Amino acid sequence: MQRPYLQFYVTILIVLAVFVGAAVLLWRVADDDNRTPQYLDVAAELTGALLPDATAPRPEQQRAIEGLQRKLRFDIALYERDGDMIAMAGKPPPRFDPNRARTGWRRGPGGPNFVLQLPDGRWLVARQVRERPNPIYWIAAALALVAIAVAVGSFPVVRGLGRRLERLKAGVDRLGHGDLGARVKVEGRDEVAALAASFNRSAQRIEELVAAHRLLLANASHELRTPLTRISVAASLLGDAADPRTRESLKRDVAELDQLIEQILLASRLEALPTLERHEPIDLLALAAEEASHYDVEVSGEPVTVNGDRTLLRRLVRNLVENAQRYGTGKDGDDSVVVSVTRESDCAVLEVTDRGPGVPEAERQRIFEPFYRMAGSAESGRGSGLGLALVLDIARRHGGDAVCLAAEGGGSRFRVDLPTG
Repeated sequence: MQRPYLQFYVTILIVLAVFVGAAVLLWRVADDDNRTPQYLDVAAELTGALLPDATAPRPEQQRAIEGLQRKLRFDIALYERDGDMIAMAGKPPPRFDPNRARTGWRRGPGGPNFVLQLPDGRWLVARQVRERPNPIYWIAAALALVAIAVAVGSFPVVRGLGRRLERLKAGVDRLGHGDLGARVKVEGRDEVAALAASFNRSAQRIEELVAAHRLLLANASHELRTPLTRISVAASLLGDAADPRTRESLKRDVAELDQLIEQILLASRLEALPTLERHEPIDLLALAAEEASHYDVEVSGEPVTVNGDRTLLRRLVRNLVENAQRYGTGKDGDDSVVVSVTRESDCAVLEVTDRGPGVPEAERQRIFEPFYRMAGSAESGRGSGLGLALVLDIARRHGGDAVCLAAEGGGSRFRVDLPTG
């Protein structure tokens, strides 16, 4: 992508080049005008009067040309109407063609020549002994100097404008990548400065709205804990006369709501923190085995050390195992879950495999979206749709990634790659 300041600067240079070229071309056209000025006719009459007649002997004409050459200090040659040389003084002139000759100053192979046709038809060709530069070169040089001055003087202005636009673009990129505190410096009083000020106001408003949303979400989730606690206590105090199914269903609903609130609070806290709060070396195999033991799931593999937040990684393993147990029961009733930890190159690989119906390929990416649930998933479990979203978020905050793959023999295989310490 071409930078804006380069576009502006190249445009200025092109305009200057076109201007200089057009000026030089117009000068050459004016210099090549076929019209003969009146002063050349006068010069032809005077020169003809100073020189001997065309019928005079050639030695006489030679002496006259030599005398004229000493006075004017020009190389001079006198030709007949048909181009035959009559006399010459000074350096030999270039080849003369009367059919192409024109009265006036002309630039030729040997330098600028002054060609004059006398009233009797003879041609007088004079060439400067010490050549002076063509005026067109002086004009071209002056125009070139003007172009260089404009180019040098305009570069700081154009580059400064380009830098301001680049800083504004960088601020927009930071805001787009989630840095709500991104602001740009307001410089000058032009449209770019107004745009920067408008961006800062918009970013400030967005930051305030998101902060208010997070605060509301956190407070609402926290306040829900109190009535849930009362409902849980009430469910435990139900007498034996209460329907056992109703009592168990109520307990499951309370547990699910409590888990949902915990996940919402964790997601809200992660959104508010741009980086991890803690970094410590963690044996991923030991951590996975400890967490999976709560679900009677064995873990195989090799010890691999990663750097990160132990609490978040524990939540990652827990969500994967719970998801596998909730949705990973096969048609034959096989509900086994396999957890493994291995090392591949400079990454620790955590895999959780189930024997369930699997995830269609078109939905393997969408299941990591918050609150997304596949069709029919409500019938097989009570999940909220936040568990896998937290898995992906935690993995990426540790510099890794999480994907859903098809397991051999059926089922799903969730793979998490984390950089090793």
